[in-house]
Amino acid sequence: MNIKQAKQEIANTLKAYLAKDTLGNYLIPPIRQRPVLLMGPPGIGKTQIMEQIAAETGVGLVAYTITHHTRQSAVGLPFIEKRVYGGEEFSVTEYTMSEILASVYQLMEKTGIQGGILFLDEINCVSETLSPMMLQFLQCKTFGNQRLPEGWLIAAAGNPPEYNRSVRDFDVVTLDRVKRIDVSEDFSVWKEYARRKGLHGAVISYLDIKKENFYRVETTAEGLQFATARGWEDLSELLLAYEALGLQASREVIGQYIQLPRIARDFANYLELDNNYQKIYHVDDILRGAWQAVTVSELRAAPFDEKLSVMGLVLSRLAGAASQSRQQDALTTALHAALTDFKEALTAGENASEILDALAKQRREALKRQKDAGQLDKERHSLLQREVNTLEEYRVRLVREEYAGPEEAMEAVRTWFGQEVEQRKALADETGRQMDNAFRFLEQTFGQGQELVIFVTEITAGYDTSWFVENFGCDAYFRHNRELLFDDAQHRIREEIMAAKSAQEEETT
Repeated sequence: MNIKQAKQEIANTLKAYLAKDTLGNYLIPPIRQRPVLLMGPPGIGKTQIMEQIAAETGVGLVAYTITHHTRQSAVGLPFIEKRVYGGEEFSVTEYTMSEILASVYQLMEKTGIQGGILFLDEINCVSETLSPMMLQFLQCKTFGNQRLPEGWLIAAAGNPPEYNRSVRDFDVVTLDRVKRIDVSEDFSVWKEYARRKGLHGAVISYLDIKKENFYRVETTAEGLQFATARGWEDLSELLLAYEALGLQASREVIGQYIQLPRIARDFANYLELDNNYQKIYHVDDILRGAWQAVTVSELRAAPFDEKLSVMGLVLSRLAGAASQSRQQDALTTALHAALTDFKEALTAGENASEILDALAKQRREALKRQKDAGQLDKERHSLLQREVNTLEEYRVRLVREEYAGPEEAMEAVRTWFGQEVEQRKALADETGRQMDNAFRFLEQTFGQGQELVIFVTEITAGYDTSWFVENFGCDAYFRHNRELLFDDAQHRIREEIMAAKSAQEEETT
């Protein structure tokens, strides 16, 4: 299955393992709660889906790359304990708590979260001395004489032997005690993830054109050469940072991430073309609605790959604008909830600055708790941090400007919050204008051609652009989408008529 399907299956497994009956007993007894063994190529997102599951389900996450551990750190250190058996004293070897299990208990102590996922990466690449202990852990959920607490799912990941010469085969006894899920790379699933994460537009549009270069591992005279999903994502982060700093990534830099030379060279050439297209076709002018007639004629006559690249640039800018609008909307919604609490506490007679201080503290604690639990992704972290900073800014302004009475304080905070609402509206209006201009330009350039179909489809599939259309609308999108649906319906009806005719002809013969 692909990584998206694997994520859903693991989430379902976790839900089933945590479910209890009316008497408080687990629906699946802990002894029957098999560890999940996720097997697949490196760099396709096995670790990321564990983080996503933890964030989306609210459970804890403790993650280890097991190859970084020795027998002592994973299992614990031996010590001598005195025991009496049958009236006679014996010296018995016991073990201190495993560092891995201690991390689970530490997370429970710090966050109050009692259930979660213990993720062990590269499980089949452990050292020879540690291998028996890891097999014991998968089978019995114990390290030495210490047991993993109930309510925790063991999820392990490994690479098939064709990708790693250090792997060890599991025996039948172990495999018969795990829930094995085999995953493979899938560009369409990754593209959906890439849009959601806001990866660099050139990476997405290049791979959209050359899907065969998304994931490749080749054995050459120089050794293994590869391009992986992880490599593309990390390269995207670098490209975005370079652009913010006014830097340009060289071919050598790209090759540090995409370690298959011909693909690295090909993408470097594409990236150079992508930068040139921005200048040649004046993408910023298109989104402002100020394009020149020559831009229309040049794009209309361009090769199809070039058309796709330019549309990719437009879509990337629209996605960025829609993302800003969505994040501002999320901040406004969060602040509105906080200020509702502020108003209630103010009405109850509490001090305005102390209320804001307490609200900011609550969110700082939530941020830390979610971070400790492994639930905090980059966007959620940013939202909580912005909310904390805004509430703290309101508190400082109240003190500095000496708003003494509760009514004055409430009016001041309401005014400041109104600025956030105005910012939300301004971003939404600007994104709407850009989207309208993009549609007008493409209509003028391509008429009702297949390029418009591709553009509408990409708007629909994009996380931020589809969110924007759903919440703020776009007349041109709805118009083209209706036409697309009508064409699809016509095509389906024609196919049904042809199938019916064929069936009748077969009956008569």
